[in-house]
Amino acid sequence: MDENLKVMKALSDKSRIKIVKLLLSHNLCVGSLAKNIGLSEAAVSQHLKVLRKAGVVIGEKRGYYTHYLINKDVIYHLSHELRSLVDNPPAVKICCQHKKKGREIND
Repeated sequence: MDENLKVMKALSDKSRIKIVKLLLSHNLCVGSLAKNIGLSEAAVSQHLKVLRKAGVVIGEKRGYYTHYLINKDVIYHLSHELRSLVDNPPAVKICCQHKKKGREIND
């Protein structure tokens, strides 16, 4: 679960989500990402660093530039874990107060 938390934290920023959306359609370098998002190249580089550490993006050297792509396996794994959590919620012990009132835990 720790790896999933890293990924969720990395994806919890609006700019990083924009980067991910762009990279899902094209492999891009920092300059292209910066132009498309409207951030400085330095800011994009910092966001990419977070995404790389979480395993969300992979950088591939192409001559002078590094082009980034999405590690779809990481996204698919997180998606599977979240779906599993929704489909199979953990068992919860209901306290006496909720039993007496006949209320469900998610009231």
